[in-house]
Amino acid sequence: MSNHLNFYIDGKWVAPVKPATLDVIDPSTEEAYATISVGSGADVDKAVAAARAAFTSFSQTTREERLALLNKVLEIYNRRYEDVAQAISQEMGAPITWAREAQAAAGQGHLASTIKALEEYEFSHQRGGTMVVKEPIGVCALITPWNWPLNQIVCKVAPAIAAGCTVVLKPSEIAPISGIVFAEIMDEAGVPKGVFNLVNGNGPDVGQVMAEHPDVDMVSFTGSTRAGILVAKAAADTVKRVAQELGGKSANIILPDADFEHAVREGVNACFGNTGQSCDAPTRMLVPASRHDEALEVAKAAAEAHKTGDPRSTETQLGPVVSQMQYDKIQKLIETGISEGAKLVTGGTGRPEGLNRGYYIRPTVFGHVTPDMTIAREEIFGPVLSVISYQDEDDAVRIANDTVYGLAAYIQSQNIENARRVASKMRAGSVYLNYPDWDTHAPFGGYKQSGNGREYADWGIHDFLEIKGIVGYAG
Repeated sequence: MSNHLNFYIDGKWVAPVKPATLDVIDPSTEEAYATISVGSGADVDKAVAAARAAFTSFSQTTREERLALLNKVLEIYNRRYEDVAQAISQEMGAPITWAREAQAAAGQGHLASTIKALEEYEFSHQRGGTMVVKEPIGVCALITPWNWPLNQIVCKVAPAIAAGCTVVLKPSEIAPISGIVFAEIMDEAGVPKGVFNLVNGNGPDVGQVMAEHPDVDMVSFTGSTRAGILVAKAAADTVKRVAQELGGKSANIILPDADFEHAVREGVNACFGNTGQSCDAPTRMLVPASRHDEALEVAKAAAEAHKTGDPRSTETQLGPVVSQMQYDKIQKLIETGISEGAKLVTGGTGRPEGLNRGYYIRPTVFGHVTPDMTIAREEIFGPVLSVISYQDEDDAVRIANDTVYGLAAYIQSQNIENARRVASKMRAGSVYLNYPDWDTHAPFGGYKQSGNGREYADWGIHDFLEIKGIVGYAG
C-alpha cells in the first residue's frame, strides 16, 4: 500500500492532522503522476514531540547500538536500491542511468562513510584535568532539496543518528517520493519510534515552523541562499544552531599548462552533470585569453554531444529540469545572457529539437562572458556554461573569488604543485584538482553566502554534537 498520503511520525504511518494534498509532477511529461499529503504546524508539533520524547533514551545509546542500526539501514537501502533510483528518476527527471549510478549511489555512499566514521569517532578526550565530551545536540529539523534527494537526506539523517540525535525530516515537496521510500527503509530497519520522523509540505507551512519551533535544537538546511536566509531568521529567536549548505557559482580555472582539450571537454561534462542542477557545478570556465576561441570550439562539440531526452532511456545523458519554475528561470537567464552581449556558442532558448513537452533545456554554452554579466554572477541551475577569459594567474584567482558564493572551485593543471598553489588562494569550501573522484569522506560546505557548517562522514557527525567540558574530572 502506498504511503504517499501519510507521514511517518513516532514509528508509524499516520494521516495529516488537516487533510491537504499536492500533485507530484513528472518533469518529462509535465503531468501529475502521484499525490502526496502536505502538512501543517500541527503535524510538525506531533513529529517534534515524538522526537523530543525519543531523545531521552536514544541519546544514551552506545556507539555499537547506533552502528548496528545504521548497518541495518544500509542493508535495507541496498535491497531497495532500484526503488530509490526509479523514484528519483521520475520525480526530478534524472536519466535512469544517472539516477542509479550517481543519485541512488550517493545515499549508499553516505551511509557507508558515516558508518566508517562512527566506528572511529572520538566522543571524549581528556585535556589535563578536564574531560571534553561531545554529546548529541538534541532534536534536529532537517530540510532537504530536490536536486540530490537521497544524497542530502542521507548526509543529514545518517550523521544525526550516528551522533545520537533524533530528527524530523522535510524533503522537498517537488521531489518527495524518494523521501517516502527512505522512510519505509528506516521503518523496516527498526529505527526506534520517534527517532526518525517525516513530514511532507512546503517551506512556509512546514519548513519555517520546524525552524522556529522551540523544541527543535538544530536546523540543517540545504537549498537556495534566499531560502537559507529565511530559515536562519526563523531560527534566530530560539538561538538554535543552523547549518546551511546553500548556492554556488563555482569557477573552473584551466591553467595554461593544462591538457587543454581534455580540461575543457571534461569541464563541460562536469557543468552539465545532473542536468546542471548541482550547487557545486563548475558553471564558470576560466581560460587563458589567448586560447578563448579554441576553448569555445571544444566546448561547443562537447555540449552538442550530450543526448537530451526521455529519462527512462539508458541512452539519455540530460533529462528535463525539475519544474516549470526552473524552466522559466533558466530561459530568462539565457535570454539575459544574449541581451547583455555574451556570444551564444550553442544552445539557446526553447526546447531541444524533437521535444515538444517536458521541461527540457538546450545544452547551452556562452563565450566571451565578462565577470559583470548576469550569467556570470547568478546561479542558473541548468545546463548552461559561461566561458570567461583571464590574462594571468592572478587575474584568474581574482575573477574566481569575485562572487558572493564560496561552495566549490576547480583547478586544472598538469603540474600538481601549480594546482595546489592556486587551490590555496581559492575562497571556497571544496577545491577539486584535475576532476578527481567524488570523496564522501571529504568535508563539504561553503564559504561566504554558500553557507556554514560541513557535511559528510565525521564532519557531518561533528555538526550534530555539543561540546561539554567536565572540569576537575581527574579528581
